[in-house]
Amino acid sequence: MKILYFAWLRERIGKAEETITFPPGTETAGAAMAHLASLGEEYAYAFENPSIIRIAVDRKHVPHDAPLGEARELAFFPPMTGG
Repeated sequence: MKILYFAWLRERIGKAEETITFPPGTETAGAAMAHLASLGEEYAYAFENPSIIRIAVDRKHVPHDAPLGEARELAFFPPMTGG
């Protein structure tokens, strides 16, 4: 699956995107994020507070418990502000 990282998540992980094959049982967006957090120090640092991270599955923002199904793209965003 194509994984995209934005803003300070990209900076902490050190890459804007990558392709990941998730292990069996990774059925939700939140479970995918938890798996990513286990991949090394930079990932653990990026996802240290998962409750603030927004997730998009195939370019649609979803809650953390959203099923991945046959998704092709998963994107992670830090909290957004603006005016």
